[in-house]
Amino acid sequence: EYTQLVDKYEAKEFVRKLIGDEYIIPTLGIYNSFDEIDFDNLPNQFVLKTTHDSGGVVVCTNKSKLDIEKARIKLEKSLRHNFFYEHREYPYKNVKPRIIAEKYMVDESGTELKDYKFFCFDGKCKMLFIATDRSIGDVKFDFFDTEFNHLPFKQGHPWATKEIKKPAGFEKMIEIAETLGKGFPHVRVDLYDINGKIYFGELTFFHFSGNVPFIPSEWDKKIGEWLKLPSVR
Repeated sequence: EYTQLVDKYEAKEFVRKLIGDEYIIPTLGIYNSFDEIDFDNLPNQFVLKTTHDSGGVVVCTNKSKLDIEKARIKLEKSLRHNFFYEHREYPYKNVKPRIIAEKYMVDESGTELKDYKFFCFDGKCKMLFIATDRSIGDVKFDFFDTEFNHLPFKQGHPWATKEIKKPAGFEKMIEIAETLGKGFPHVRVDLYDINGKIYFGELTFFHFSGNVPFIPSEWDKKIGEWLKLPSVR
């Protein structure tokens, strides 16, 4: 089941059954290889990404200016990569490598999408973080509790230097995250708020592969205590 849920294409069907099609970013195509992509049938703006990997993404905002060979090199390299072998996150080992084309989405900034990433434990949301400034390559992570109070720790990236406003659909996003998180000891549910409309991003079972500490360290312990593993007999 986890293998299905980390597949960026297959996960959409799981989410669709639980919360409906309105929260799914439209799929424009699914391909086994780069050569299968029919660029003539794609709109002027779209996103290409591999279904099994992290980072294999090509964003096209103007098809006439897309460097197709550069896109090919990036996506074919991603297709050859098995994410499992980096940190042994087992759900990724047997995901079928494919390329998915999705509708191009942008929020009110006009330049990026802010990720809202909800940490759920046994279906209960405990905290979230918001990733900003990805479009300029200087990513910021800010953690919040479920009342949208900024939490006093960092992980891997600095805090944002600009104000982060609570999204209008924040409570609904928590409801969706908890619905998708039911039945799992832990899962991070990634959502977008795009001009007031909520969309599903992805499910992550091993945040940062479990390798990046929270600073200060007492938060490492506190967050770890939220995870209740099945009893071993």
